Amino acid sequence: MLELAQDVCESCKKGVPQISQQEMDKLMPQVPDWQVIEVAGIKQLQRVYKFKNFVAALAFTNLIGELAESQMHHPDILTEWGKVTLVWWSHKIKGLHRNDFVMAARSDQLYTAPE
Repeated sequence: MLELAQDVCESCKKGVPQISQQEMDKLMPQVPDWQVIEVAGIKQLQRVYKFKNFVAALAFTNLIGELAESQMHHPDILTEWGKVTLVWWSHKIKGLHRNDFVMAARSDQLYTAPE
């Protein structure tokens, strides 16, 4: 996961191709707790993070917000008591790009599992 988390998010513009299935198969082992979901025909990366309480979940949400702003790449975030559901996908290309895997790996680096 370190390699992917160290990668640079590149600017994603309309018309850039979505990630191929072959590349996705190579990247998924680097973000093993994530799953590819499909919503309205759009592939997305999703993970649910667990926390002891709402305060810890909210603190993680804020860390993800700072990361997203620093990279100008923003996820869907659902913050609830004891969990945060995070979904990365590239809106401009209506699907997955390598950037989404980079951000998933970086998100994992920010997570501290509850003891």
